[in-house]
Amino acid sequence: MSEQSLYDQIGGEAAVDAAVDIFYRKVLADDRISQFFEDVDMERQAAKQKSFLTVAFGGPNNYTGKDMRDGHAHLVTRGLNDSHFDAVMEHLGATLKELNVPDELIAKAAAIAESTRNDVLGR
Repeated sequence: MSEQSLYDQIGGEAAVDAAVDIFYRKVLADDRISQFFEDVDMERQAAKQKSFLTVAFGGPNNYTGKDMRDGHAHLVTRGLNDSHFDAVMEHLGATLKELNVPDELIAKAAAIAESTRNDVLGR
């Protein structure tokens, strides 16, 4: 029997939807990173993030957005750096903790997110 995907282990679509909603509330309240979202259609952004996390966590692939490097290049030109990425990682972990995701699964999600760091930061 194959191992269940992280997507299924954390609760599938409902869990990803809840996580993205909580995550962006945290991000938008954080003065370290909120400026990167000032002119962003957050409804559209949340939908893209839900699709991306679904795929990244092993769920159905309905992601049609840009790749990480192209999608964040405009933010890199505005100064996006490791400290900002770290803040996002902090909010992802806190969000999953708030949703009572087990630490082992949070670690898997963090590893997946961390694997995008160099592309997000254009390196």
